Amino acid sequence: MKRLTEFGQLEDPSFSAAVINWQKSHGRHALPWQNTRDAYRIWLSEIMLQQTQVAAVLAYYARFLERFPTLHDLARAPSEDVMAQWSGLGYYTRARNLHACARRVVDEYGGVFPSDPALLADLPGIGRSTAAAISAFSSGTRAAILDGNVKRVFARVFGIDEFPGVKAVEDGLWRRAEALLPADGIESGIESYTQGLMDLGATLCTRSKPDCPRCPLQERCVARATGRTAELPVRKPKKTIPEKQAAVLVVIEGGQVLLEQRAQSGIWGGLMSLPEADGHAVRGALAIDAVAPLAGAFGEVEEVSALLPLVHVFTHYRLHIAPFQVSLSRRAPLAAPYLWWDLARIDSAPLPAPVKKLLLDLSAPSLF
Repeated sequence: MKRLTEFGQLEDPSFSAAVINWQKSHGRHALPWQNTRDAYRIWLSEIMLQQTQVAAVLAYYARFLERFPTLHDLARAPSEDVMAQWSGLGYYTRARNLHACARRVVDEYGGVFPSDPALLADLPGIGRSTAAAISAFSSGTRAAILDGNVKRVFARVFGIDEFPGVKAVEDGLWRRAEALLPADGIESGIESYTQGLMDLGATLCTRSKPDCPRCPLQERCVARATGRTAELPVRKPKKTIPEKQAAVLVVIEGGQVLLEQRAQSGIWGGLMSLPEADGHAVRGALAIDAVAPLAGAFGEVEEVSALLPLVHVFTHYRLHIAPFQVSLSRRAPLAAPYLWWDLARIDSAPLPAPVKKLLLDLSAPSLF
């Protein structure tokens, strides 16, 4: 097996030149966060693009900037407003870190992002690769990125036949990423090089069906030469995805639905959601009978009915959600973390995507 430590000399100026020339002619140039040195906009886009495709980010990015046009606007906003704008984009730890990062930059740097990648990487939600990208695009700093797209490009071009997630392999990839940076100087082209690596991975060197004939690195690509583009990068060994169950109570009364403010940590942290019960306690033939006593804490139960179950897939497990609609004839006094929310404006609530869809379907005019 050919290991990274056996590659020898890693520097190759022709590599960065090929990427830069291709990006200038064929790369992406019209994305809303490009053609700017505004670190706030660049940072926001980089965080949103973590684990999320460009097409999904575009609308959220525009709405987020409309609501929080500056870093100071974001820093002083209530957390529930931030979560509401992020609702549906997923991986909600990003939103919590985004808000915490904005406040730290305002408190520690006067609202101006530092240009040093090491200082950026110390901020919430910004790792080494993201810090390098922000610094390169906003300040022209010569720093290496190594996101998922770049790992895929490197694994194929250099024929790396080990899983990139292994620390020793990743360390070797970082050494290669740093060695392949364009030479320092005013005309280094670091912005085009950084964007070019991202563009190659996103548009040509894709996971499936890579467009090798259009790739500027095709002549040096080991995977293409050996017919292994489908095999590289080596995939993470598969694990059985755990299955979990949960039951949620859709308690409705007077045109309002009962919501619960979730803790800041954990799944859907910081968002609102529906009151939840242990799914194991409400499955089977006696499910409705089991729900009624749980719902009784919120008022006098008039009717309970089972809704169609939902399945939501997280990174590490699959959640089976059993929703039960509960009608009350009288409300009980409530305290935090519970609150009533108008169904007519449920679209503005900071809810997880599957919960929001469920409630939007229920709040359709034909049903109420």
